[in-house]
Amino acid sequence: MTIEFDQRAIDLGIVITDSDTSLAFYRDLLGMQHEADIPMPIGGGGVMHRLRCGDTLIKLVRFDSVPVPRPEGGGIPGATGYRYFTIHMHNIEAVLAAVVASGMTVSVPLTEVRPGVTIAIVEDPDGNLVEFLQVG
Repeated sequence: MTIEFDQRAIDLGIVITDSDTSLAFYRDLLGMQHEADIPMPIGGGGVMHRLRCGDTLIKLVRFDSVPVPRPEGGGIPGATGYRYFTIHMHNIEAVLAAVVASGMTVSVPLTEVRPGVTIAIVEDPDGNLVEFLQVG
């Protein structure tokens, strides 16, 4: 069986604890385009903030009753499962400087992982890892 995909990107759902701080990070600091806020029909209610990152839809979900488990620490190798997602960009130094100025945690500073490929990894307000990647 072959899956015929209907879009060029994935939708990524991130459960958050606070809408204001998460929107300040993803929308205001990183510049993702806010499309809409819609009610969450599952999980006892809440809201989904829909943001665009290129072709990808980032769905920030804040439930009325915030779940207790948090992301495991220890960086990428700290646990199994979804650990991080990557945002490709052309201005990694400027974006990382803005993240640092905002007081967010930088887990991996600017690092050239192979010739011409630079990354940095930061934590969002809930401790989820977000990798920035620049080629060239």
